[in-house]
Amino acid sequence: MAENGVLRGGALVLVGMLLVAVNLRAAVTSLGALLDEVRTGLGLSGAMAGLVTTLPTIAFAGLGALTPWLVRRVAPARVLVVAMLALAAGQVLRVVTGSALVFVLTSALALAGIAVANILLPMLVKQHFPGRTGLVTGAYTMALTVGTTVASASAVPVAHAFGSWRVGLGIWAGLAAVAVLPWVPLALRAGAVTWRAARTATTTTRVRPARTRLGWAMAVYFGTQSLSGYAIMGWLAQLFRDAGYRPETAGLLLAGVTALGVPIALLMPTLAGRMRTLRPLVLSLTAASTLAYLGLALAPHGGAMLWVALLAVGQGAFPLVLTTIGLRARTAEGTVALSAFAQSVGYVIAALGPLLVGVLYEATAGWTAPIGFLLAALTVQTGAGLVIARPRYVEDET
Repeated sequence: MAENGVLRGGALVLVGMLLVAVNLRAAVTSLGALLDEVRTGLGLSGAMAGLVTTLPTIAFAGLGALTPWLVRRVAPARVLVVAMLALAAGQVLRVVTGSALVFVLTSALALAGIAVANILLPMLVKQHFPGRTGLVTGAYTMALTVGTTVASASAVPVAHAFGSWRVGLGIWAGLAAVAVLPWVPLALRAGAVTWRAARTATTTTRVRPARTRLGWAMAVYFGTQSLSGYAIMGWLAQLFRDAGYRPETAGLLLAGVTALGVPIALLMPTLAGRMRTLRPLVLSLTAASTLAYLGLALAPHGGAMLWVALLAVGQGAFPLVLTTIGLRARTAEGTVALSAFAQSVGYVIAALGPLLVGVLYEATAGWTAPIGFLLAALTVQTGAGLVIARPRYVEDET
C-alpha cells in the first residue's frame, strides 16, 4: 500500500510538472503573435511596446534569482501553487484593463509566476526522479515546446474567432488555472518545516554557483543558447521575407523551427542522461547551428527548409542545458541554486540577442553582420559547453 502511495505521488508530481511546463511560454508567445492588436487596442507607444517585449527576460533574470531563497523557507509545491495562481491572475487582469501601465504591471505579475516555475522544474526532477533525469526533463521540455507552438499558432485565430485580442490572450489563463490543481494536494501534504528538514538532512553547506567555474560556464551556455533562440524567434521571419518569401510563408518557416524541436526536446535529454560526457552532443549542436547560419547567409531562399531543420537541431541546446543542470548537482538544493544562477545570468545575456541583431540589421541593411554576431555567440556557447560537458558537481566546487 505504501508503495502504491509513492507511485501515485510520483505520477501526480509528473502530471503537475507537465502542466506547468505547457504554461511556461504561452503567455509570452501569444502576446508576441497579437502585439500589433494590443498596441492598437491600448494605444501603446513604441517605447512601451519595447518594454513589453523585453519584460520576459527581465522577469526571468531578476525574479528567478529569488527562487532558492523561497524554497529554503516554503515547500516547493506551495511555491508552485502561488506561481501558477500569479500566472493565471496576471493573464486575466491584463486583458480586462484599458490602461497601458496596468497591462505592463499585470504582465509582469504573470511573468513572475513563470520565472519561479522555470527554476523549480529542474529541482523537482532531481528531487522526485533522480534516476530518470533525462527522460523526465525531456518530457517536460517537450510539453514546454508544445505549449509554445500551440500558443503562438492559435492566439491570432482565437482572437479573430471571438473578435477580440483580449480573448486570444486571456484564454491561456484557464490553462494556468488547470496547472494549479495537481499541486494543491501536494502543497497540503508538504509543509515548509518538512522541506526545511529534508534540505538540512541532505546538505549543511549553502551552494553558491557564482563562486564556481561550473556555475559560470552553465550560465554562459544557457545565456548564449537563449540569445540565439530569442534572436531566431524575433528575426527569422523577417530574414525570410527579405529573401523573397511571402509573410505567411515566412511565418510558417519560423513555426517549423519550433515544431521540429518537439521530438528533439524529448530525445536530447534522454541522450544526455545516458552519456558519460556531453562533448559529442555539444559539438553536434554547434555543427548544426553553424551550417544553418552559413546557409541563411549564403542561400536563404533556396535552402530554407534545410536551414530550418538545422536550426531546430541546434536549438536542442535548450533541453540539453536544462538536463545538464540536474546532472551537475548532487542534491535538490544544489540543483535549484545552479538552475537559478544559470537562468538569471543567462537571461541577462539572452536579452542582448534580439536587440543587437536588430541594431546590426538596421545599421547594415542586411543579414551578414547579424549572422556574424550569432556565429560569434555560438563560438562562446561552444566553449562553455565543453566545460559543462565533463562529469562534475557544483557542490564539489563550492
